[in-house]
Amino acid sequence: MQSYSLKEIQKNFNIPVRKITFLIRNGFIDPIIKEEKILISELEVNKYLGLSEKVRKKHHVSYLKTLGPGLITGASDDDPSGIGTYSMVGARYGLGLAWLAIYLLPMMTAIQETVARIGIITGKGLSGTLGKYYGKKILYPLVFLLVIANTINIGADIGAMVAAFQLIFPIKFYIGAILLTAFMIILEVAFRYHNYSKILKWLTLSVLGYIITGFIISPDWIAVAKSMVIPKIEFNLAFIAAMVAVMGTTITPYLFFWQASEEIEEERDKKILSDNRTIVLNREIKEMRKDTFAGMSYANIVFLFIIITTAYVLNRNGITNIESAAQAAEALRPFAGNFATILFAVGIFGVGLLAVPVLAGSSAYGISELFSWNEGLSKKFSKARGFYGVIIASMLVGLLMNFFGINPIKALYFAAIVNGIIAPILMYFIFKIGRDKNIMGKFVNPTWVNIWGTISTYLMGFSAILMFILYFLGK
Repeated sequence: MQSYSLKEIQKNFNIPVRKITFLIRNGFIDPIIKEEKILISELEVNKYLGLSEKVRKKHHVSYLKTLGPGLITGASDDDPSGIGTYSMVGARYGLGLAWLAIYLLPMMTAIQETVARIGIITGKGLSGTLGKYYGKKILYPLVFLLVIANTINIGADIGAMVAAFQLIFPIKFYIGAILLTAFMIILEVAFRYHNYSKILKWLTLSVLGYIITGFIISPDWIAVAKSMVIPKIEFNLAFIAAMVAVMGTTITPYLFFWQASEEIEEERDKKILSDNRTIVLNREIKEMRKDTFAGMSYANIVFLFIIITTAYVLNRNGITNIESAAQAAEALRPFAGNFATILFAVGIFGVGLLAVPVLAGSSAYGISELFSWNEGLSKKFSKARGFYGVIIASMLVGLLMNFFGINPIKALYFAAIVNGIIAPILMYFIFKIGRDKNIMGKFVNPTWVNIWGTISTYLMGFSAILMFILYFLGK
């Protein structure tokens, strides 16, 4: 009987390597381990392909949850808060903070790999792992901080989405906010997120308009390269706050909890692969790393080009303080012309519809694991009432934030700063878990992840502390 390597199965049967490792890990396919190589017999492949479509579809839905960093996580990182923050920073400081697009990439890859490892190895989300190994006394304040940051972010995203929508359709802000929130609640409760997100993700292609614009305006690429390589830091409150905002919207807390939970399939088969489990998990972690790096690279390329376009289109033309969605949309005018506002609106609306459920979902995952509730976006409302209750409450509180007359664009910036303050606190515990052999066993973080994890935690923590010091000193 012929046997195939994982790559041969991908080529001959069109089953991705990572999906095969997922099926092996959960006992759906029995591997042949030969000289630490994973082989699958033709009989096993045919046996799996011979299962009913309903069963294979169920496995596929569970498998999709393991693709967080490569697909939805990367897109969600460029949420309305990200687009708004990068636009404001580019307009105000030009290329002054473009260097963060390069230096943050290994940092955000390290944190996302760590939370993915935690999900894969422990079989629990981040909240569940923290509660099990460090006690709920630590978990309560961490989940509380997460929910606060997420709710503020949700409120800012809702406001920005409505403001963008108003560029196309004349609708009163409060009416638009209520209708939008109701629509998102119904969408997330009545339909499976992983089904409709596959459609919505195409709306995020509109952010590619920033990349196209970046080439159309023909910036001084030598100046761009220098700004990316040589860090620029101004020791004043406004600049340090901008740094905290950029780091907070790029390395953002809600993705920590989201990805760790999304690495866990809905109904895990408890079968253990004994000695072979190490080999299979090593392969799956390798595939996860590819997804993570690809997703984070995509997010940072978009981040960089938003900075470039706003620096050259807005900052150089005297627009240094963005007050409205219309002003932010002007950055796309060299590419989209009179359609700039439409392209901007579609982008904000599309990433918002993807990101708000992720924000609310990460809060729900954290709280549900804290209280041992049924959880999962693939579950029906009747099977996870508490989980969906947190999602609904998060969106409603976020909606109410918009009734206090807060400027939507400035709210995005404020939400990014809040994330930048909370992120290093969570990161300290995440990397502590990633280094803990009692929890991770043989799968502790590699050295490079620990190095960049330490750098990112201290950089973000120091920046947040410095921001508060400068604030109290009146600098």
